[in-house]
Amino acid sequence: MENSTEIVSFVLAAYGNIGELKYLYFSIMLLWYLSICVANTVLIIVIYVDKRLHEPMYILLCNLFVNEINGSTSLYPLMLSQMFSDTHEVTLPWCFLQMCYIYISASIEFCSLAAMAYDRYVAICYPLHYSVIMNTGRVGMIILFVWMYSFVNFIFSFSFVIYLKFCGNVIDKVFCDHHLVIKLACSASVLNKISDLLFAFVTIVIPVSFILVSYMKILAVCLNTSKENKQKAVSTCTPQIVSLSNMFVGGIYHFVDSRFDVAHVPDKIRIILSVYIFICQPMITPFMYGFNLPKIRQSCKRFLFDQK
Repeated sequence: MENSTEIVSFVLAAYGNIGELKYLYFSIMLLWYLSICVANTVLIIVIYVDKRLHEPMYILLCNLFVNEINGSTSLYPLMLSQMFSDTHEVTLPWCFLQMCYIYISASIEFCSLAAMAYDRYVAICYPLHYSVIMNTGRVGMIILFVWMYSFVNFIFSFSFVIYLKFCGNVIDKVFCDHHLVIKLACSASVLNKISDLLFAFVTIVIPVSFILVSYMKILAVCLNTSKENKQKAVSTCTPQIVSLSNMFVGGIYHFVDSRFDVAHVPDKIRIILSVYIFICQPMITPFMYGFNLPKIRQSCKRFLFDQK
């Protein structure tokens, strides 16, 4: 029998009863969130101010830093507010808005890494034509395409959710999850149930395939070049490989956790793993890409310490 009560909010059950530890958790999360915002904002400002960094690679990096703030903001503010909630309820509009932010930022992350892999491919495989191929206009178009691709991708996926009627309201996570929301529907078609997998294919499989092809071509060129050029290629590509691996592992766990019974995993570990990407990725990016690159590191020193 269909539930006649209209569902107006979801309960994020994974928070449970954390008691007095909520003050500790709140302080840790707030400090971490502010650190993410500060680290990425500093790098955005440095790249914007220093004209020597107005090159394709650094412009694409700047786009990535913006997305790290965007992705973190999709999770941390709601988590912070839930620390002091007794019911852990979130209204449908806010839940859908969070889903929008989380999934669009995830798509932008993978697509941005694909764009950066293409940039490295052109720089290493076609160095003499790099400035022509990766001109400012084309870089701007690539960034615009990344955001539009991610937005349209999510809107298509979200169209399978927005019109559903819900008969349940308990989500066993600390944030709104696409597949778990669909499971709460009174009735859902097969297409509704696999819509998150379609989103995952377009968000993860296509960009990762593009990245792998780019790196295979880079590897083929590096095998026939000098040792110095090999080291340079490795130093510029390693951060992208680390970042991609982190996103891929986190993304796979997200879909496994949503679709399969992982009751044998302790609740606290499962919660940490479910937000693993949001904890690690926003800090991996500024430190692996930003502060680790000599030109950005020098610009940061000039910006922070040489101001008169």
